[in-house]
Amino acid sequence: MAALRAACYVPRVFTPDAVLIERGAEETPMARRCRERLPDVPFTVVEDRQAARVAIGDDFAAAKRRLVLAEHRGSFLGHCPAGTRGLRCCNYLMMNFATNCPMDCGYCFLQEYLAENLPLTAYVNPGAALAEVARVLDKHGDRRFRIGTGELADSLALDPLTDLSADIVPFFAARSNALLELKTKTDAIDGLVALDPKDRVVVSWSLAPEAAVALAERGTTPIAARLAAARRVAAAGYKVGIHFDPMIEHAGWEEGYRDLVATLAAALPAARVAWVSMGALRFSSGLRRAVRARFPGSPLLTGEQVRSADGKWRDFQPLRVAMYRLVRRYVEEALPDVPLFLCMETPEVWQRVFGAAPLGEQALGARLAAR
Repeated sequence: MAALRAACYVPRVFTPDAVLIERGAEETPMARRCRERLPDVPFTVVEDRQAARVAIGDDFAAAKRRLVLAEHRGSFLGHCPAGTRGLRCCNYLMMNFATNCPMDCGYCFLQEYLAENLPLTAYVNPGAALAEVARVLDKHGDRRFRIGTGELADSLALDPLTDLSADIVPFFAARSNALLELKTKTDAIDGLVALDPKDRVVVSWSLAPEAAVALAERGTTPIAARLAAARRVAAAGYKVGIHFDPMIEHAGWEEGYRDLVATLAAALPAARVAWVSMGALRFSSGLRRAVRARFPGSPLLTGEQVRSADGKWRDFQPLRVAMYRLVRRYVEEALPDVPLFLCMETPEVWQRVFGAAPLGEQALGARLAAR
């Protein structure tokens, strides 16, 4: 297992095989930074993102090795897809600065979602995104918002190249009615620790036992390195979020999550943990087909899964509830008073796990935004 982890490890600074720049974006600050930091990587100007898509081809893994720098011309801000009818939502907004990811987790929904738009892409106009967010925050000054950047791309995987954190952390540090969450599976936090978040930025890590990482998270940073990075950002003034999502059943999962929570609690003071979430392994029908095609015989699809009301396939509900209950106990014993919530689950499952119906989405979102 140690040899496998070493073979899959992606260094902190991702180095693409090539960079394609949309015509007109060549002299943007982001493009200049990438050229400076990738002196040995070939750069090519293409007419637009479609031309980049054609040049890269249809191989999903290969598309992760080529970086496209382009302008985003639509809206950057939207509601988290967890707000599906019938599922309890925490009133979370998503802001997308990039699409795709240099890592390759076996369960990642991008395998289906980006099937027609594969390239790893960073948007060169983050100022437009922040202007859009500013309009929303100014219009609703009496509300508190949680805004994340980790839906369509890892929040920090490209930061050593793009230096995006230098733009967005000061923006949110100056806003009293918004909390920014950066989600990552890397340890690329050098840019963050030089900034003052003023308690308005949460850096979150998706965590799983090492056996689950070896099964499903190709190219991700080892758990020990993620926790070391979490300790560094906590010392620099950031709150830390933890996501046990997706939770993967595997041999010894009970002990694996017990040991993981104990290691987490030893690494971080509870006062610096903003929240902990839990979520089940879940697949749309299209994602199941994509996983079977890319990872034949994947153990992620061999368990007893049933189709839920929202159309996604999840582990059988009694198994999910048992996993949630056990990890809930571990967390409450090790990190008392830290908010704990479920992602993309029904009120019925909340009731079975916590013994009470969940807070409404406005109340739950407000509680988390106030951390």
